[in-house]
Amino acid sequence: MEPMDLVPLPGAASPVGAEGPVAAASDAGYRAQAQAAAEKFESFFIAEMMKQMRRSTRELSGDEGLFKDRVHDDMLGLADGLVADALSGQHAFGVADAILRQLLPAEVNAKAAAVAIDKKKPSTELP
Repeated sequence: MEPMDLVPLPGAASPVGAEGPVAAASDAGYRAQAQAAAEKFESFFIAEMMKQMRRSTRELSGDEGLFKDRVHDDMLGLADGLVADALSGQHAFGVADAILRQLLPAEVNAKAAAVAIDKKKPSTELP
């Protein structure tokens, strides 16, 4: 065995099953893990963005600004994290959706095809 060969860990879930990525995408457990990981990454992304915005505001405001005192930085950081968690749960920025499109391509493509077919059907309802 070569040093660069990848060997799956015993008991670890593999994203690519024996039938390929399509089988893994249809697995409910894998889908739930991918969803949770995508939302956590979006939450981290939003929290870091808010942290950078707060830092930039502090630097631009100078000594007379609202954020000159760092007394409440820990509480503001906690609040930013909670806001980031709430926004990521709603997929507000679309980062989680982009990650899921890459991790679950067969499932997402099937949903997109179903939506496209529904849009092509003529509507029988009266306006």
